[in-house]
Amino acid sequence: MKNVAIKPRTLFLYLSIPVGLYFFMAIVPTFVSFYYSLFEWTGGSVKQFVWFDKYVELLRDDDFWFSFKNSTIFTLFMVIGQVGIAFVFALLFTMKWLRFKAFHRYVMFFPVVISSVVIGLMWQLIYNYDIGILNFILRQLGLEHYIMFWLDDPSIIMRTVAVPVIWQFVGFYLVILLSAIGSIPADLMESAEMDGASGWKRTLYVTIPMIYGTLKICITFCIIGSMKAFDHILVLTGGGPGKSSSVMGLYAYTTAFREMKLSYANAVSIGILLLTLLITLLIRSLLGGRKYES
Repeated sequence: MKNVAIKPRTLFLYLSIPVGLYFFMAIVPTFVSFYYSLFEWTGGSVKQFVWFDKYVELLRDDDFWFSFKNSTIFTLFMVIGQVGIAFVFALLFTMKWLRFKAFHRYVMFFPVVISSVVIGLMWQLIYNYDIGILNFILRQLGLEHYIMFWLDDPSIIMRTVAVPVIWQFVGFYLVILLSAIGSIPADLMESAEMDGASGWKRTLYVTIPMIYGTLKICITFCIIGSMKAFDHILVLTGGGPGKSSSVMGLYAYTTAFREMKLSYANAVSIGILLLTLLITLLIRSLLGGRKYES
């Protein structure tokens, strides 16, 4: 079969559509947001140019840095919970004794396609003190001392809101990691097994090095998605009790649409972008991986 050469003009046409959509849906709004952050503006026709005053205000804003701390804690839970649990299940699905593997994959991936708002409302009912299934199970097991107001305790609220998000997106990373593990040459795994490597050693010295690049991509996706978390927390707690579960995305939303500080909300959005980029680059630098990629 002969290779068909694609003309440069045709290639440009194919690429121009997705690149153009990305440009107008991601790049342009970012620059527009930065533009409006340089003004004192509440949504009307009057704008007053204030240079970088909003960013100076942002640096001194304790509420923003508190929400950044919550976003960082939330992101840590997501990386450990989503990618970590997905990796364990991906290894489990490679075991020969496991039956109905396709069924298990479908069940774990199913929550990914459900709306985040629906997930939030469902878990709000699960956590309900009086009628929630979680406290009902604890009562039936005689564990009344573990019953609590799951969405009203500031000391546990970030862990509480993290569980539904972990549950929803474990399947997403599971599919990615299963594909990566499936691409490992079978003879390599068989050679390790013939050499007497146990399951733990095969995981440590064969599986992880072979899929390390995919693991880094999963962690990067998880960090980016978690740092801009918004919808689950809005539905579950609205940032409460008080401001104890406020994250950066929710803080930008309340600043813009409840306090009507639109120019400052744009500065907050740019701050979220820069902090997310900084943390992502830092984590990727710490992960390294050259010893596996060489």
